[in-house]
Amino acid sequence: MISVLIPVYNCTIVSLVNTLHQQLSAAKLPFEIIAWDDCSKSQFTAENSQIATLAFTSFKKSTVNRGRIQTRQLLSEKANYDWLLFLDADVIPKNSDFIESYIEFINGNQDAIYGGFAYEEKTPPRDYILRWTYGTAKEQVDATIRKQKPYKIVISGNFLIKKEVFVALNSQIKGQNYGYDNYFGALLKEQSYIVKHINNEVYHLGLDTNADYLKKTEHAVDTLLTLFKNKQITKSENDLLKTFKLLKSFKLNYTIAILFKRLKPQLTTNLLSSSPSVTRLQFYKLGYMCSKDLQK
Repeated sequence: MISVLIPVYNCTIVSLVNTLHQQLSAAKLPFEIIAWDDCSKSQFTAENSQIATLAFTSFKKSTVNRGRIQTRQLLSEKANYDWLLFLDADVIPKNSDFIESYIEFINGNQDAIYGGFAYEEKTPPRDYILRWTYGTAKEQVDATIRKQKPYKIVISGNFLIKKEVFVALNSQIKGQNYGYDNYFGALLKEQSYIVKHINNEVYHLGLDTNADYLKKTEHAVDTLLTLFKNKQITKSENDLLKTFKLLKSFKLNYTIAILFKRLKPQLTTNLLSSSPSVTRLQFYKLGYMCSKDLQK
């Protein structure tokens, strides 16, 4: 009934898989767990390979790094069941009824179900606080709010989707860069797939350093801008893209780009500090997008 699919790269998944296996076994329904390692370091593959001793569980390995998009595609093609539960390797279910909560909605008319993200309350060390601050403010969102704009907060680290829907949409995504969740959400909206949001969160444990997350943020903006310029996104609920398009229509993108260039050192200092501002990160993304758009 359910194929649990986990793309893995330089991360330990033993605890996650054991937790999932216990819940799936207790649910007494057909299942499989497939983890696919994307050419991780040997110490991770050696530790993670032990999950293959569990019933209905397998551990696959790529000999070259393919990226998350291709790895998810490989996982979906290998899956035997009609419903695919995708989980990032650096998460852990928040509740003991995590699997049961998804099963409850399988027989509905939805094509995809998003459970949501959560972050631990304890403040992380200074070097990891930017990802945690942004996540608690913008990703840790109750389902009642997420469902108001169902295609906006679609986080690929925790969602259940019909296999036929995922294969059809994911095969349209070409590239290995960071930030394709926005595109996946846009494709769901363009093709009028039914998306349901529930409170069935996983804790996001694998925080990036401040510097790494800021770089990933730039990559995500690069991806979004490229998709926009190539006219690959025709419908989107992404606030950044909507604001950018509005500014561009009034030619205010030039002003924002100039302002970003002047303020970038100050913005960067704040975002890499122990008290980063989400508002400043939002402006950083907008200014970065306006600036990159004007580059030849």
